[in-house]
Amino acid sequence: MASMTVMQVSEPGAALELVERPIPEPGPGEVRVKVQACGVCHSDSMAVDGHFPGVTFPVVPGHEVAGVIDAVGEGVPGWSVGQRVGVGWFGGNCTYCEPCRRGDLIGCQNMPIPGVTMDGGYAEYLVCSARALALIPDDLSAEDAGPLLCAGITTFNALRNSGARAGSLAAILGIGGLGHLGVQFAVKLGFETVAIARGKDKEPLARELGAHHYIDSQAEDAAAALQALGGASVVVATVTNAAAMGATLGGLGLRGKLIVVGTSMEPIEVAPAAIIGRLHQIAGHASGSSIDSQDTLAFSALTGVRPMIETMPLERAQEAYDRMMSGDARFRMVLVTGQ
Repeated sequence: MASMTVMQVSEPGAALELVERPIPEPGPGEVRVKVQACGVCHSDSMAVDGHFPGVTFPVVPGHEVAGVIDAVGEGVPGWSVGQRVGVGWFGGNCTYCEPCRRGDLIGCQNMPIPGVTMDGGYAEYLVCSARALALIPDDLSAEDAGPLLCAGITTFNALRNSGARAGSLAAILGIGGLGHLGVQFAVKLGFETVAIARGKDKEPLARELGAHHYIDSQAEDAAAALQALGGASVVVATVTNAAAMGATLGGLGLRGKLIVVGTSMEPIEVAPAAIIGRLHQIAGHASGSSIDSQDTLAFSALTGVRPMIETMPLERAQEAYDRMMSGDARFRMVLVTGQ
């Protein structure tokens, strides 16, 4: 039986280990993807540490997968061997749970998530539901496509569903793995774009990415600086610091919205009276469905949005994971197979 290389975690919090496994066969409604690249995301820690409900060990992490369909199971219309596809934080949608009936596809609890509650992309092959697939445009490399399937879709979807219109002021809090993509998307979506980060050292990069304004939150009050620009219609918070998120609330304009995409277990402190008078909103945002992933990939290919990446071979997954978790990556780590 043919075998493949995977990097798996055998128990919660254990190191990634290289093992050989049989190449899996797709079942009904499934496809097998030959992995070409897989982004290394901070959310991979939910699988590595077993913090996400439904994780079983051993598990192969990786939910920013780019590759080619290698085999198709029974009952899979519209997909064929050789198509370039991506698989993100979305296992597909069922036909009977309440979230799916309401169209809230992100909330489906009946479909396993590749790289989280089923084996993912730290491998040469993976099997997943055909409903999890997104087409990758021909002029987008697998290495660039990978991070767009989580960091990209999260920031793109947050901005395009924010309710803000092109021409209005949009701020991206944090210029890291998510934020450097958020700035690019905001510019390409037609927003007057503000980048907010700590220190002046991030300003050249923010300007290079297209930001029209830069706010050094160490040197000035971010909320006051946003108000001086007219007030933000939307602030997308990509940082994991709840205090920094809360500090931008005063910079929102009338009906402005703070959208939180950076994870933190700390509370965001806000005085109710401060958000009532100007009709402010605070909202969380997750990634999206497979069609949202496809939209993100297509928009990125069309407009030139690209992640800043460092690549490593699959066998160095632990090194790539450690580099990402320590914050030393600039800005997304991507594992590549022999392809």
